[in-house]
Amino acid sequence: MSAPTSHFDSLLNATREISTSVATQHAADVDAQARFPSETIAALRAAGVLAAPVPQRFGGAGCSMQQLALLCATLGQGCGSSGMVLAMHYNQVACLVRHGAEDTFFAQYLRDIVSHQILLASMTSEVGTFGDTRSSVCAVERQGERFVLNKDATTGSYCAHADAILVTCRRDADAASSDQVLVLVKREDATLTQTTTWDTLGMRGTCSPGFRLESSGPAEQIVPGTFADISAQTMVPYSHILWSALWWGIAADAVARAAAYVRGEARKKPGTVPPTATRLAEVLTQLQAMRSQWQSLAQAFDDIADHPEAEQELSGMAWALRLNNLKIACSDAAPQIVHRALQILGVLGYKNDSPFSLGRHYRDVLSASLMISNERIAAKSASMLLVHKDTLGI
Repeated sequence: MSAPTSHFDSLLNATREISTSVATQHAADVDAQARFPSETIAALRAAGVLAAPVPQRFGGAGCSMQQLALLCATLGQGCGSSGMVLAMHYNQVACLVRHGAEDTFFAQYLRDIVSHQILLASMTSEVGTFGDTRSSVCAVERQGERFVLNKDATTGSYCAHADAILVTCRRDADAASSDQVLVLVKREDATLTQTTTWDTLGMRGTCSPGFRLESSGPAEQIVPGTFADISAQTMVPYSHILWSALWWGIAADAVARAAAYVRGEARKKPGTVPPTATRLAEVLTQLQAMRSQWQSLAQAFDDIADHPEAEQELSGMAWALRLNNLKIACSDAAPQIVHRALQILGVLGYKNDSPFSLGRHYRDVLSASLMISNERIAAKSASMLLVHKDTLGI
């Protein structure tokens, strides 16, 4: 299901305005100070954008994957870090929508997300798992009607600024490392102790240092089902598709700056075509191809998400391979596109104090291949290809 056109258009227009008038205005300072984009998130909250994935029956817009991806891409054109925070938040909301909506507690919590525009973060990494989100060391401990959950995470994107965190852990102390559940931890029920710094090359505003989490709360905040299903059917597809859309947004703004420069050069010599115009046409082709990739998979997800066989299909190898291919392709394409835009702009794109500067864009998209390492993803695809017969989709 997609949000009604009028409702989605309203959200898209609001996001576009926030991107150009708020996110763009503060992007340089967010990057320079490695600080949370609080102004942008406050504006999104005021406009009701944070509740976009919540179904209409709970008061939300009920946006589809295609619509959410466009919102992330739009915001990413103004500030990559802001767009990444929005994409990660949407991912977490989708986990509750798709796996908790029939539960009494989570049904009410989805309504609360709408009324209070709650910002959700996630904590899936952990010391000792070496980046494998499908493995946990910590376990949730049930004490009557309450739980206790402590975790030492290697990264915790904007956790210190979120209203609640979705945390992965083992089902109990006796469970295997892969037998995981997802737990909603409200910020007021948690103590976060920062254990590492976040002085990075790019995506500095996501504020993702390591944290030691100590928390407790009602046991009803443990999301129904297994994290294995949540990961395969929701968290991975939303991550790869929304991130790809965001990376496209960053690359699109880089190309837009290059296009503005080329048009300026053309105005200086009416009737002539600047040499850079040909390179602009070439990079626009690559940008369009990248957009087609994430839009195509977003549409494919929407086509099967509400199908009776959706759980089986989304958990299958064919779908996993498509997602892996999308992530690798888009995370490779974005830096290439920004680099080609930089070649068009020359030193004006290289200078940090230029209106055509691409320094932040370049550094932000370099994170794409590292956010769930492409090497790790390619290795998983290689293993699947050994047993998956329909490797070419024909």
